[in-house]
Amino acid sequence: MQQLPESTRLLYAQLLSECLHGAAPSGRGLSFVSKRIKGGTHWYLQLTVGNRKSQHYIGPDTDQTRALIAGEKALWEKAKPDLAARERLAAMLLSGGAHTVSGAEGRVFELLERTGVFLAGGVLVGSHAFAVYGNMLGVEWDSETTRTQDVDIAVDRHLVIAVADKPVRMRDALMKSDMGFIEVPALDRRAPSTRFRIKGRGLSVDLLTPMIGRPSGTPIHLAALDTYAEPVRFLDYLLQDAQPAVIVARAGVLVNVPAPARYALHKLVTSRRRDPAFHVKGIKDVRQAEQLLDVLAADRPGDLRVAWRAASRQPPKFQQQLDAGVRALAPQSLARLDAVLPKARRR
Repeated sequence: MQQLPESTRLLYAQLLSECLHGAAPSGRGLSFVSKRIKGGTHWYLQLTVGNRKSQHYIGPDTDQTRALIAGEKALWEKAKPDLAARERLAAMLLSGGAHTVSGAEGRVFELLERTGVFLAGGVLVGSHAFAVYGNMLGVEWDSETTRTQDVDIAVDRHLVIAVADKPVRMRDALMKSDMGFIEVPALDRRAPSTRFRIKGRGLSVDLLTPMIGRPSGTPIHLAALDTYAEPVRFLDYLLQDAQPAVIVARAGVLVNVPAPARYALHKLVTSRRRDPAFHVKGIKDVRQAEQLLDVLAADRPGDLRVAWRAASRQPPKFQQQLDAGVRALAPQSLARLDAVLPKARRR
């Protein structure tokens, strides 16, 4: 693990600010096509990913449909200068040593952002989130702790709009956001699958949600995204206090990630919950936690104290596994944690 140049840190902050400032819909991979069906004209949105094309029905050829298409194209045109500026920032970040993702992964993240997964409350977890923390905290992680081809998205199924106190529907979140979204159904909703894989690319997207109550492996329907997710114990701790971040790819992709300190402590818990047959993953969990704890203890000790206080309010099983995970830390990482959170404060 080593520090990124100060210039790279500043560029990341600038790209994140640009992405937060406003959406810049590119229309990349999207086009509109018309078809003659039974004597009438109908419009479709064509989505292109690599060599694969899919078409999604918009509506009949009416003034309203044509206005929708024209408005979307106008947004793409208006966004071109902002996108070009963000692409330059991303290129400069890559030159400065920032972490990026593969072209296929970048496209998937862009589609997830485009379809409103993160706008509707989705939080990126797993090794991709850990990789994002490197850019966020200004460090370059050891390569073995960031290698992955799975994209894990965690969503709290109890999503609400603060004012109306109603479930957040994905379609409403998109259409009422004034961000230029149109519906692009990218997930197969015919079966309650929680994993979606791109054929021939070895890349998958998994949907997770907190397990509430008795243990159950039954997929849970998420009204916000109109799909299903795998229930995972103690995921609620990870989803609280999620933060915006940007993936350095294309023109920057805005996502949500857990608070880094919560992620580190949750990884220690996860490492103790792994099946013994998958102990290698448990070791990786601890290694990721160690690197995060080292950086946070030096630069953001207050974050660790806040995350630990939140952990103390979790169920006894969580706290027992957290204590066991702490005991598995390397001596130097444990010493750094002791300096921020002495043993007496961790009881």
